[in-house]
Amino acid sequence: MLEIVSVSVFYEIAALLVLATAVGLVGVMLRQPLIVSFIAVGILAGPSLLDIVRSDEQINLLAELGIAVLLFLVGLKLDIKLVRTLGPVALTTGLGQVGFTSVIGFAIGLALGFDAVTSLYIAVALTFSSTIIIVKLLSDKREIDSLHGRVALGFLIVQDLVVVLAMLVMSGIGAGAQDSAAVLEIALAFGYGALMLVAVGLFIRFAAEPLVERLARAPELMVCFAIGWAALLAAVGDFLGFSKELGGLLAGVSLASTRFREAIAARLAPLRDFLLLFFFIALGARLDLTLLGEQIAAAILFSLFVLIGNPLIVLIIMGAMGYRKRTGFLAGLTVAQISEFSLIFTAVGVSLAHIGSETLGLVTLVGLITISLSTYMITFSHHLYAWLEPFLGPFERRGTPREGLSRQDHGREGYDVLLFGLGRYGSALARRLSRHGLKVLGVDFNPAVIRQWRRDGLDVAYGDATDPEFVASLPLSGVGWAVCAIPEHETGITHEDSRLGLIDALRSDGFAGRVAVTANRPADKEALAERGADLILHPFTDAADRAAQLILGERAVAEPQRAPAPGDAAETRGRDGI
Repeated sequence: MLEIVSVSVFYEIAALLVLATAVGLVGVMLRQPLIVSFIAVGILAGPSLLDIVRSDEQINLLAELGIAVLLFLVGLKLDIKLVRTLGPVALTTGLGQVGFTSVIGFAIGLALGFDAVTSLYIAVALTFSSTIIIVKLLSDKREIDSLHGRVALGFLIVQDLVVVLAMLVMSGIGAGAQDSAAVLEIALAFGYGALMLVAVGLFIRFAAEPLVERLARAPELMVCFAIGWAALLAAVGDFLGFSKELGGLLAGVSLASTRFREAIAARLAPLRDFLLLFFFIALGARLDLTLLGEQIAAAILFSLFVLIGNPLIVLIIMGAMGYRKRTGFLAGLTVAQISEFSLIFTAVGVSLAHIGSETLGLVTLVGLITISLSTYMITFSHHLYAWLEPFLGPFERRGTPREGLSRQDHGREGYDVLLFGLGRYGSALARRLSRHGLKVLGVDFNPAVIRQWRRDGLDVAYGDATDPEFVASLPLSGVGWAVCAIPEHETGITHEDSRLGLIDALRSDGFAGRVAVTANRPADKEALAERGADLILHPFTDAADRAAQLILGERAVAEPQRAPAPGDAAETRGRDGI
């Protein structure tokens, strides 16, 4: 009998994996995240349609393990040192978005007739954005290191901190909900929580680094330990009256300050994705399509709030802090969806009997809508900005010190070089030119960069190199070189167009000096030269050439001199050129 049951479960899992692959392929073709596809698999395999899912116990076990691993990886990002050094923009904007979404979402819930507890759960669920989706989409667009990409990652860190607090509060309330002396039970639960935090703190202080360092000698053992550690603390949290989710989160936090956290995260990510498949399948299979139909109106209203309200509040806060409207808009779009954790958070509320299953269905429907639409919004963010840019003027502060001085003020300085883009390459170039006695005016649109350069006593102007009016305001008279070192991901249009636009703006304003631009692709060289670029810089190629010179130079010193053989002609010519 046991063998028959095992075989049937195996057949069921095999069918679900095949179905997930097929639906996932369709989702990829439609540029949808796998979360949407996997929930769709659950709906297809559930009792309302194909009725494949029968082994609830086994699937729920895999789902719970997947949630523990997911939250372990979330906690793994919460390095205490990193949290202490959060930038003001990430902290202010992140907390502002969380507060705004919670308050307005709660009010919308009450207005729609939900009770206070249900409205609170919905409001909190709407505050979380998907780390997986945002990082994946920004990485695909090569914008993860851009200014708006870094701000978005700051949002995620702030939201992760909110996750910790939400899990603590919810677990404490859940522990006290089963007894008439609720206040005492809640206090006891928080007492256990404090003890657990102290234990984790002691582990971080004395045991985490040496233990993981020893385990790292056998990578397979380190992976086994990470999974076991997440499961162990999840079980401890559940035993103490907290949720398994909080235990898994604290397990990740306990290893977040070690030198091996990136290696652990990289090895566990595929396992997380595989196990979460079963969570989303179980979630989709539990959805009652008739209940979903009844909640369409509320789901559409909440979805519009997330899709429009979240980006809007980010745009307002970043504009007030001195960031330009393009940066605020692009960063705001990344929070225009709810996350997989929103579904987990709501599911835990159902398990604690705080809310009904219909609330989980509503939040899931909001997740499907916002995740699907925000994927396209982030993918085509620059096109959206081009369409909406005429209406975004009120969200950008004018006349602030961060935007630099007037053309007349700059004109008295007599600059030798205008350098657009103070990223890693541009900053290094500016400093080296300054060391050689040239007077450099740096130009960038990142207020943090502007503040740092001014603290260092260097001349810098805040502005957008792709804006012809701003370029015309710069002190072009007497400048020998204009250098465009803007990274490819920092512009709202294609990198080639931004460079061509800058060249045209300079020439149309009478700039008589020479123009140098960076190019990562050899194919861009001809177009840039035709438009008027006097010098094409290849940062990666130039760095490789310099590294080769240094390496070959060391070889020339280390090797004894000898007469070159006929076959050494090419190598000799190479050394002679260094």
